[in-house]
Amino acid sequence: MIKLHDLHYVRIGTRDLAGAIEFATRIIGLALVRREGGVAYLRSVATQGDAPDHTLVYFDGDPSDQTIGLQLADPADFNAAAAAIEATGQRIRIGTEREASGRRVRQLMAFRAASGHRIEIVARPHQGDARRQSMRDAGLTRLSHIGLRTSNASRDAAFWMRSGMLRVSDRIGDVALLRMGTRHHSLALYPSGRTGLQHVSFAVKTLDDLMRSWYFLREQGVKILFGPGRDPTSSAIFLYFAGPDKMIYAYSYGMREIQPALDASYRPRQFPFAPQSFCLWGALPEMAEFGASVQGLPLTQRFAT
Repeated sequence: MIKLHDLHYVRIGTRDLAGAIEFATRIIGLALVRREGGVAYLRSVATQGDAPDHTLVYFDGDPSDQTIGLQLADPADFNAAAAAIEATGQRIRIGTEREASGRRVRQLMAFRAASGHRIEIVARPHQGDARRQSMRDAGLTRLSHIGLRTSNASRDAAFWMRSGMLRVSDRIGDVALLRMGTRHHSLALYPSGRTGLQHVSFAVKTLDDLMRSWYFLREQGVKILFGPGRDPTSSAIFLYFAGPDKMIYAYSYGMREIQPALDASYRPRQFPFAPQSFCLWGALPEMAEFGASVQGLPLTQRFAT
């Protein structure tokens, strides 16, 4: 079993680095840690506990060039983790010293998951400066979760479970919500006609932070794609919005925790792929992976039981 600590970073290529930095700092509320040539490192500022060096990286490149970094719980398990992943049939590449330095970690391994997602598992990440300030105080504390488009959600979920890295918390139709620690989900797998990142969600300190951002985003002309709403599976309150390069970002508050005492007895629930499974309050998504096509139906059919 590979024990992971948490999501650590997301790396995304962009055709407009300056524009992406502007959006991340002025709109999302991240702090620019540093810029090294064509690479910009950003992070949440209202961290609680660990203060990672960065949580989001933009670099000059193709927007489809995307990588998720996951932190290993115990660095001593690095070699065993690599062997366990290779045992599932995935080819592991150990990162070079230069790659590890660029990610501000001591060790990293890289592989592609079944649908081609680029994954890096890192050990001994550097701590950041907790005093770093952002252009806008959005109350961001950490990465909440990542949504991935997948050609086969069942196959991909099986890989994560077989490797022992993640466990299924719940399903919405074929959408799989997986956890690595106590948070209801850190990774969500959405069946789609293409693969790659579907959304990147940041946790906020308070509900007030989320609602202030809703008003702020609308004032700035940022397109709201879903919410505010409450997730029936995790109880989190959410807000999804459009970002650069067709990337979707989100804020999340109050996600349910599944404590270790309940872990052995917990059984994943199956929710229907229907609007009421994505929002208890009746908000409707403008995202295909969330069933956006239902918005054209009469209200009596959208929420038919």
